[in-house]
Parts: sequence; C-alpha cells; structure tokens
Amino acid sequence: MNNSKVVILGAGHVGSHAAYALAQKGICSEIVLVDIDREKAVAQALDVDDSVGFGAGETFVRAGEYGDVSDAAVVINAIGEGRKPGQTRLDLLGRSAEMAEELITSLKHFPIPGIFISITNPCDVIADYMRKGLELKKERAFGTGTLLDTARLVRAISRRSGAGRASIQAFSLGEHGDSSMIPFDAVKIGGLGTAEYGLSEEDLLKDTRESGMVIIEGKKSTEFGIGSAAADLVKCILLDEKRIFPVSALLEGEYGETGVHCGVPCRIGSGGIEKIIELPLSEKEKEQLHYSCEVIREHIRIAGRK
Repeated sequence: MNNSKVVILGAGHVGSHAAYALAQKGICSEIVLVDIDREKAVAQALDVDDSVGFGAGETFVRAGEYGDVSDAAVVINAIGEGRKPGQTRLDLLGRSAEMAEELITSLKHFPIPGIFISITNPCDVIADYMRKGLELKKERAFGTGTLLDTARLVRAISRRSGAGRASIQAFSLGEHGDSSMIPFDAVKIGGLGTAEYGLSEEDLLKDTRESGMVIIEGKKSTEFGIGSAAADLVKCILLDEKRIFPVSALLEGEYGETGVHCGVPCRIGSGGIEKIIELPLSEKEKEQLHYSCEVIREHIRIAGRK
C-alpha cells in the first residue's frame, strides 16, 4: 500500500475541491480522481495539478480507474448529486443509494486496504450503506458526519462571541442534517461556557443547521467547506495526528445507540477510528441525540442495504 496515495471517487464540486485542498497541503505523493465521466476526471486532475506549483509540496494529481483503490491509503467517496434549493439531505437518498450500489459493483473486484471516507449525502445513511456493501470494518469505513456542521457551529460561536475560532471547543452531533444537536455543556470558549458570553443556544443551533441551505440557495452547491474538511481529515490519517473529529461512526452501544452511523467525536489516526469519545450528555441531550439516530436509522432501513 502507498501510505500517501489518496483516491477520490467523484470529480464533481466536492471531489475536485477535496483534491485541491489536499494538493495545497503537500502531504500526498499522489491524488487520483476517478469518475464515470473520464474526460471530466482528466480535466479536473490537470486543473488541480496546475495548482501544485504554487502549493506546499510535489503531489502528483492524475485521473485514474477504480483499481487505484487497491493500494491507496485513503479512499474518499464523493459521488452523488447536489442538493437543490428546498431539498434536505435525506431527500437525496433514493438516487444516492442507486449510485452507491453502482459504485459497490464497480469496486467489488478490488480490495480496499486503506481507510474509506464517505461524503455523499445523506452522509450517515450512505456511510452505513458503503461499509456494508464493501464489507469493511467499522474502524476503516465512516462518513464525514458532523465535521462540517461543527465547523459551522464554531464559526457561529466566533461571530457571536468575538472569540477566535482556535479558542473554541464545540461539537455538533447526530445526523449531518436537520436533526443534528449540540451538547452545549461541552462548548468552551477560552475555557468559559456559552452563558458567560450571553449566547443564545437557539440562535447557535439555527446558525449551524441553516447555513448550508443559504449556500445552496445562493450558489447551488457546497464545495469549499466540505472539501477542506475532508482534506483535514485525510491529513490527520496520513500523519497519524490522533486528533478528535466528529465523524459518522458506527455505534455499537456508545451513547446508548446500536446499529446506526451518526456524528460523534472520534480519535482519528492512521488506522482510522481509534476511539469513540462519549461526551457526558444531559437527559434532554440524550433524547435529542436518540431522536437524531432514529431519523438516520429509519432512512438506513429505507435504503435497504443488509
């Protein structure tokens, strides 16, 4: 296995921006874009490769084939169709499940020895679908989960408190979607809680949940944020940084939930998920997370992958 090779399945808005963000970090020996539209993959790869001369390293970016996953350290699933104004992520399930099944069929002859990260919406449901279909261990197959939601939460806290983002510790948990929740007791702004800054929990939750749709309505797609989130997650894996990221992990008893992928804080290293971090939740927060898991669980059932 090439310990610094990354394969990105899907060369659309998200996949190409993930490739660009990774290329600028200069941590990969090779980034391979794979798409059913081969011409598009070639063009995106060349465009990203043009940027390498202005970045931090000497990453080689190219178009490739499904077989490239066989020696990749990380494989990113970025296939799918973008949300339209007014659509929730769960509205994408039917077509996303069809595309995921097609991808599983294309990959079935190629072993995946590295880490598999799924971005495709609805993120938690498709992460579960791909893990099952590719028969991967839960530590090595997960979704980006509430990583982007958390970035939006931190931004909202920063804007409303005046504190820099680096001084804020917070997580969004549950579905990457409208049922996400925030354990506010775990939010720290320079060591203090939201109450000390006079912040409204309702406003922060609204900011976190709704900013994605503002982007969709304004430019028809999200790309820079999730591309950067995926690149940072890959960097953590390749460099074995052991940072805590809220990814969509399979729960098997953690937080009182079983058989469902949802966004929870996890320690990430070269082997993928090393540990699921269980935050102390109030009874109300437990109910909120359980509700979010029920939403995901019902759509996993609808997706139908055993």
